Amino acid sequence: MIDLALLRDEPELVRQSQAARGNAPETVDAAIEADRSRRAALAAFEELRAEQNAFGKQVAKAPKEEKVALVAQAKDLAERVKQAQAASNEAAEVAADALAAIENVVIDGVPAGGEEDFVELRCVGETPTFDFEPRDHLAIGELLGAIDMERGAKVSGARFYFLTGIGARLEIALMNLALDKALSAGFTPMIVPTLVRPEIMQGTGFLGNHADEVYHLDKDDDLYLVGTSEVALAGYHSGEIVDLTRGALRYAGWSTCYRREAGSYGKDTRGIIRVHQFNKLEMFVYTTPEDAEAEHLRLVALQEEMLTALGLSYRVIDVAAGDLGSSAARKYDIEAWVPTQGAFRELTSTSNCTTYQARRLDIRHRPAAPAGSSEGGAKTQHVATLNGTLATTRWIVAILETHQQEDGSVRVPEVLRPYLGGLEVLRPLGAPSAGSGTEGADA
Repeated sequence: MIDLALLRDEPELVRQSQAARGNAPETVDAAIEADRSRRAALAAFEELRAEQNAFGKQVAKAPKEEKVALVAQAKDLAERVKQAQAASNEAAEVAADALAAIENVVIDGVPAGGEEDFVELRCVGETPTFDFEPRDHLAIGELLGAIDMERGAKVSGARFYFLTGIGARLEIALMNLALDKALSAGFTPMIVPTLVRPEIMQGTGFLGNHADEVYHLDKDDDLYLVGTSEVALAGYHSGEIVDLTRGALRYAGWSTCYRREAGSYGKDTRGIIRVHQFNKLEMFVYTTPEDAEAEHLRLVALQEEMLTALGLSYRVIDVAAGDLGSSAARKYDIEAWVPTQGAFRELTSTSNCTTYQARRLDIRHRPAAPAGSSEGGAKTQHVATLNGTLATTRWIVAILETHQQEDGSVRVPEVLRPYLGGLEVLRPLGAPSAGSGTEGADA
């Protein structure tokens, strides 16, 4: 939810943000008017309720002969209070709907426009070249016995898959590498629930424009399958006052994720680029609003360290306002080069959600009292939340294609070798072993 003080005091700033996102600026005027009506209706209800309480005391003290008439007046007043309360509740619902149309205010400098209007900030690493016709990741994965799409479809339908043999080991190695990176950076590891309540999914902002991406278990459950552990990690401290006096709270959530991929029919149907289920290690941070932008850059740096260590060529982009989720005030994506597509494809996203999610989930902190002050801590304030991917199944695409060799084998990035028992080369099924440090995928 947007900061109401900002909406009331700086409506033009909010209009500019809505316009940059491609939303109608008139939504701001509608929200302001709905908020004004809500406050007026609430004030009218509270005034009548106070009058009712005072009148009730008058009736209690009145002589017996006057009470009959006063009780009749009290009933009339009670009916007016009931009507005022209903009007207040209705105005509150209208205001909530109007405010829901206002997405997080983008940070100054975020490019306006849609998906194609991003700004490339930097490109890192040499684009891989080959003196042979490179295979795509699925062809390599099938040679290695690492990816089985056919049986995934047989068991679960389109866009499902099995990671088998060395494919399963490669993903676990990648996740463990990311976990070690997170641990060294001070993150607390967590394995999170993948089913969450509606208020948690709503609070993180995933039931707005992207609701059709989310799997919902209705009937007796009314739970949502998460598309990222960000959802569970954001809900972890919902309704709490957290302690940030010793620094940010940093969590690394490992989970299976589920996405319906609605609207992506015909896109990336080959392989594991766009699938319904995948694994991910997600960084999530609670910090003060003042420190949020610095923390955002810190998350990006950790992602870049991972991609550089894996020998991948990538670029960092500043995502345009119209391509942000409703909760993000700024988002940086990192896209790795996929040789057979001749294009950069997204491997990580990291978003600064400022106080938007925390307002919806009621997560606050109490700033420390100024040095030398005899008073207690200051009034509570909403925290800022940030999230960023540190590894996910899709990374296997770039790893296999970037490090492939002509015979279908794949050089293992040095940083992953300790997590694969020292393997240096992944070899196709049935290929003769080259000795120590290599493996056929059937081993």
